Amino acid sequence: MPYDLTGKRIWVAGHRGMVGSAVVRRLASERCEVITAGRDVVDLVDQAAVRAWMAANRPDAIVLAAAKVGGIKANNDFPVDFLYQNLMIEANILQAAHEADVERVLFLGSSCIYPKLTPQPIPEEALLTGPLEPTNERYAIAKIAGIKLTQAYRTQYGRDWISAMPTNLYGPGDNYDLNSSHVLPALLRKFHEAKVSGSKEVVVWGTGSPRREFLHCDDLADALVFLLKAYSGYKHINVGSGIEVTIRELAETIAEVVGYDAKLTFDTTKPDGTPRKLMDSRLLQAMGWRGGRQLKDGISNAYADFLSRKVL
Repeated sequence: MPYDLTGKRIWVAGHRGMVGSAVVRRLASERCEVITAGRDVVDLVDQAAVRAWMAANRPDAIVLAAAKVGGIKANNDFPVDFLYQNLMIEANILQAAHEADVERVLFLGSSCIYPKLTPQPIPEEALLTGPLEPTNERYAIAKIAGIKLTQAYRTQYGRDWISAMPTNLYGPGDNYDLNSSHVLPALLRKFHEAKVSGSKEVVVWGTGSPRREFLHCDDLADALVFLLKAYSGYKHINVGSGIEVTIRELAETIAEVVGYDAKLTFDTTKPDGTPRKLMDSRLLQAMGWRGGRQLKDGISNAYADFLSRKVL
């Protein structure tokens, strides 16, 4: 049966992040009550604090978007933080949700859970079929644990909890710190800085040949609300746009959006990461969800947000 959100109290864990804030925006059009709690209210790494908050607030449903995230450099520099904090966040929330008898939980994973070398597009069944990409292995292991824990509560206790695996995301509220950001926001900032300074060159990590799929965070939020209402199953569900580009093509599109034609220089001393990563989202599409704006339109929206927030 569809899960009716009318009158439900829905906790968006991680509401200040790019994905969480997009989910909050999307839920504003539903007849539900959105609950949020910042770090000043509850430390999600603290098990006792999470249990106490959950018992006091008792949400009907949870979108678990809270996580420590970052790009290749951040994952390499802080492996303990990415493994430990993400394990604690998901375990604390899921156990407290079980104790509080929460009806629905949607655990949000990441496409990095899949092996480095796997069939393309990547089906849900590819999970745990090969070695992970080393540059984000700890984050991936934590997310795999979250999927399995969500499934375990369904198996052992009959919890109607689900998991969704989004592709590479971008949009309003993204992280533009060059030491910890992902490739799209990093390149957006680099092109903007080059435009402001008049630099004739923009340096791109790697060879520019890896292929990536990108999804706007508001499109993801729409898919997540769709799944929250319509999906009840053991298997995690891929969420992607179905369109992939090379890193070079991405940089060229960003240059067009920013309005600055700089020379692209590829720093091949930096890692490429996974050669190709395209999600197979046919299961989601078969359920009836259709969405995803064109990449150029989405980047234009992200750049407008970047400029309005005066990131630099």
